[in-house]
Amino acid sequence: MKTKIYKVKGSLMDIDKVKPFTKELKAIKEEDIEEKILSDFGSKHRLSRKDIKIESIEEISKEDVTDPIIKELI
Repeated sequence: MKTKIYKVKGSLMDIDKVKPFTKELKAIKEEDIEEKILSDFGSKHRLSRKDIKIESIEEISKEDVTDPIIKELI
């Protein structure tokens, strides 16, 4: 199976404000990306899944990658 690169945009509902985020990840399918985002942000920021809003998940090409860690994995 071939992995794809995805760009995820969304927001975190913090105690006093909304914090937007953009993250690039590698996965086989979009469902894996959604689960990874929810578990990582929930764990790191002590948020429940309802406080994490994913606005978009889009597949991007290798040339569009900006994250240096993902660039090294390609």
